[in-house]
Amino acid sequence: MAVPARSTRPAPRHVAAPTLADVAERAGVSRQTVSNAVNNPDLLRPETLMRVQEAIETLGYVPNRAARNLRTRASNLIGLRLSPIWEGTASTAMDRFVHSLVWASREAGYHLLLFSDDAPFTRDPGPMAGYDDLLRSTAVDAFVVTDTFLGNPQAAWLRERRAPFVAFGRPWDDDAARHPWVDVDGAAGTSAATEHLIERGHTRIAWIGWRKDSHLGEDRRSGWTRAMHGHHLSTSGLASRVEDTVASGREASAVMLDDAAPTAFVCASDTLAMGVLHTLAERGLHAGQDVAVVGFDDSQVAQVVHPGLTSVRQPLEEVALALVRALEDLLATPSVVAPAQLLAPSLVVRPSSG
Repeated sequence: MAVPARSTRPAPRHVAAPTLADVAERAGVSRQTVSNAVNNPDLLRPETLMRVQEAIETLGYVPNRAARNLRTRASNLIGLRLSPIWEGTASTAMDRFVHSLVWASREAGYHLLLFSDDAPFTRDPGPMAGYDDLLRSTAVDAFVVTDTFLGNPQAAWLRERRAPFVAFGRPWDDDAARHPWVDVDGAAGTSAATEHLIERGHTRIAWIGWRKDSHLGEDRRSGWTRAMHGHHLSTSGLASRVEDTVASGREASAVMLDDAAPTAFVCASDTLAMGVLHTLAERGLHAGQDVAVVGFDDSQVAQVVHPGLTSVRQPLEEVALALVRALEDLLATPSVVAPAQLLAPSLVVRPSSG
């Protein structure tokens, strides 16, 4: 059997990644100065810092994050619990929020670690199991809490353990809470939606919202009530509280059309508004022409469903940025608790409201 000839082509040359020493040599400084430029830039004179940064950019040097984490005992990770997905809903607000939070965190030098309730190595799995696992392993520097509804134990549990966290949502049932939070003014959003319909001549505007034990739902309902009463319009028989599903929105709107004959609907979510659109279609009615419909969250469904659903849009990108800034303040030395922020939503008008 013939022996294949050995190739005379030189082996590909391996180019080693630039090191801290390479940067120091190019910038004409010590290795400690380069380390300070990466980890403690305030210690250096501006001209020295600029020289080192130019060397880093020219060489393409990437600091060893793992080694830096060992020195600082920081993970640069932010924990976020993913809530279970409900069947029969149309809202994608949380998906947009998570993407915004990933981007804002990365810009600040952090990464997002997603986890669920289920902790595989915990003997007693429960709503706090995922938090407990991450705290025991010191896997994250801080948490972002999103479920701030009545009875949720997250905030109190984290506060007792002195775990840094910020919340997307007000501490509805905890007047003593002092943690940083950012929220969206839902009442302002539904008030604007109702005013929009009143300007179009509607006087019998119905509300479909969530159960009474939902602080978020009641907050959104209050905006509708405020706008209606501000124009001396009756709300009697025009409100319904249901589960946040398309089926519930369909059933509630069908009953209300029969009993109260509203000419417009304001809903606590796009999911409920989708139910109203189904009812109108089943009855041969046209959204925006026969009956106006407004949702909340400006989901992707609202943007593509026929004829286009008018909806209240939450500024989730601004929320994410504000939360990350609050986290930076919280993790600074000394730690600073950022003031609470209530951001205003906007109304995106489409043909469903006429």
